[in-house]
Order: sequence, then structure tokens, then C-alpha cells
Amino acid sequence: MDDRGGSFVAVRRISQGLERGNACHTTSAEVVAGSAAWLGRGLSCVCAQRRESDARPSFDLTPSQEECLLRLQVRIDVAYDSSIPEHQEALKALWKVSFPEEELRGLISEQWKEMGWQGKDPSTDFRGGGFISLENLLYFARNFPKSFQGLLRKQEGDRAIWEYPFAVAGVNITFMLIQMLDLEALKPRNLVGATFLKFLVENESAFDLLYCITFKLMDNQWLAMRASYMDFNAVMKATRRQLEGELLQEDMTRLEDLPSYSLLSR
Repeated sequence: MDDRGGSFVAVRRISQGLERGNACHTTSAEVVAGSAAWLGRGLSCVCAQRRESDARPSFDLTPSQEECLLRLQVRIDVAYDSSIPEHQEALKALWKVSFPEEELRGLISEQWKEMGWQGKDPSTDFRGGGFISLENLLYFARNFPKSFQGLLRKQEGDRAIWEYPFAVAGVNITFMLIQMLDLEALKPRNLVGATFLKFLVENESAFDLLYCITFKLMDNQWLAMRASYMDFNAVMKATRRQLEGELLQEDMTRLEDLPSYSLLSR
């Protein structure tokens, strides 16, 4: 999404070297396509360190946090590849759980537009969030089917004539969370990212669960702001601010303690 508001953009991450330890994991991002488009309480397991030459603080991690972060980074670095059978099956599974009453006629089909992809080939939209964005959608559909279906079919609230496309919004949410939590850095360089690792150690599906919370929160903001298509960028900014504020609250030991978790229904 650009800062001028009103447009969806797909962003491609170019990762150079996933090696850890002495090597650096560097990334860059570029806009590749577009149409229609986060700090916590005092931490017991991380501590901020900052040198005068540093632009931002860094946080020391426990071995378990490092391990959990690395596993998540490996997931993040997997690009969607339509030639990989596992990826094909995951995409088919997403359709089946989304529209169980309708048979999918092919991985490239006009049917995909019903879910809110930009064209008949969803693989072109996954460039923004990689395979993990598909995993996020599947996790949401399987663990909170009532909320997932409600958002997919725009069943709740006074909807705008020009609505956000569900699937492309989902990819944008994955990318936004990765950036907000600073998940592609060797160590988190903001407090919200360090705070998130506390939840990740306790629940290996924390990123997927936070995704579900964020998607539902975004739609809640959409309705509260009486937004339409051109307001999506403003809605995403408001969603990020609220999510950051909730992660900052005292006595949060689980993501299920976040106020916005109560918006989800199974």
C-alpha cells in the first residue's frame, strides 16, 4: 500500500543469504504490482542494547527465542512456487475450505477472483507475502472458520459499495506483520518485535494466530471508519496502531489476552 492511500500493492522481498551466525541476512523490497490497495511491557527475557553509533536498539535473545525466530524466518523466506506439489496442494486446500460447495476447475481459473485475488492466477499475488501468506490464510480458515467465512463473504456490518478484496488484503496483512515485528532482522530492533518473541516461544503458531487477530481487527476498523476501497491504507495504519498498543499492555502473557482476540469466532 502506498502512503498516499487508496491502492493495494504487492511487494516482493529479495532475500540474499539465509545463513545465520556470522553471516548477515539482508533483504530489500520492491513494488511489483498493484491495483485497488507496531512495544511491550518490561521484558524478562530480552534486554535492549544500544551503541551510540546504532540507529536503533537491538535486543539480546535467549537460545529458545533465537531458535523460534530462526524457524519463523525460514518460513518467511519461502517463496510461493506454483511448480511445487506441496504449494499446489495448499492452494487447493484453501479453495476447498473457503468454498466447500463449489468445485475448483483449476489452479488458474477465473474462480479465484471470487476470493479476492487480482486475477485468475493467485501465484502472482503471493509474491507479496510468500508461501507463509498462504499458510496464514489456511490457518485462519481452519482454526476460526466462522470469522474467516464472515470476512470472505463480507457478512457482517454495513459494508461499503467498494470493498477491499479479501485475499489480496490477507497478503498485505502478512507483509505488514513481518515489517512491524522486524522479523527479517537477525535480532529484533524494536520493542514490539522483542515482545512478540515472548509469545512465539510459548506458541509456535503465534505468528499465524496474530495474523488472524489482525485480519479481524482490520475489518473491525474498516466498519468503524465506514471505509471504502480508497481508505484501505488509512484502515491498515489504524489497525497497526491499535495492534501495537495492545501488544504494549501490561500483563499480557498470551496472544489470547489481547483485547482484539475476542473479535474472533470459531
